[in-house]
Amino acid sequence: MSASNPRLDADFLRLPIAHRALHGRGLAENSRGAMRAAVAAGYGIEIDVQGTADGQAVVFHDDDLDRLTGATGPVRARTAHDLATLRLTGCDETIPDLAEVLALVAGRVPLLIEIKDQTGIMGPTDGVLEAAVAGALAGYAGPVAVMSFNPGAVSAMARLAPGVARGLTTAAYDPADWHPLSPEVCDRLRGIPDYDAVGASFISHEARDLARPRVADLRAQGAAVMAWTIRSEAAEAAARTIAQNVTFEGYPARIPA
Repeated sequence: MSASNPRLDADFLRLPIAHRALHGRGLAENSRGAMRAAVAAGYGIEIDVQGTADGQAVVFHDDDLDRLTGATGPVRARTAHDLATLRLTGCDETIPDLAEVLALVAGRVPLLIEIKDQTGIMGPTDGVLEAAVAGALAGYAGPVAVMSFNPGAVSAMARLAPGVARGLTTAAYDPADWHPLSPEVCDRLRGIPDYDAVGASFISHEARDLARPRVADLRAQGAAVMAWTIRSEAAEAAARTIAQNVTFEGYPARIPA
């Protein structure tokens, strides 16, 4: 692996990764409480970042606010200050920004940051969210990596934060599940054609599609392979016949001795 394709810290392949942090039982996904719970349990953490109207990075999964807050409309239509006042559904917390989460995790466990597509069609990125992520990561000393379904976002991170390990979030891309992506875009992304071009060193692949030959080919070429999203011990055991680690939720994944 060349210097332009930085490898994952070894703990990314040793510690199971809590999907959107260790949420559940009153702890909202991507919340501070879920982060603290994951750190206390010794798990790695996967989070999502969205862009704001004023060019900041907030830790939130959906493009819209409706499912996870009492507000409506796109995340990117609000400023970071406005978003910080919105309570997450099911708990007393509000939406954190990336800098706050980095300070909370403080390098104690691996942190995997998924940069959410800002175009809606996996199109060319304007680089604003990626610049906010790179800025927040400047000087962060803990094990961290970035990934995205949008290869353009990963390519932007290669320019903006070349020392941070980066990968592609990948999938079967069934067009029925990926509206508004066109069948043509789905067909292209399904083959993971951008792995080398973006300087990736890993993929996080949809669990039900792990048997795809391209996944095996990439692992044989030295790519690290993780699987998303695992929801039972049985599913984890099946995924680990191919993947080196899992992103999990809804059950207590075992931490290897």
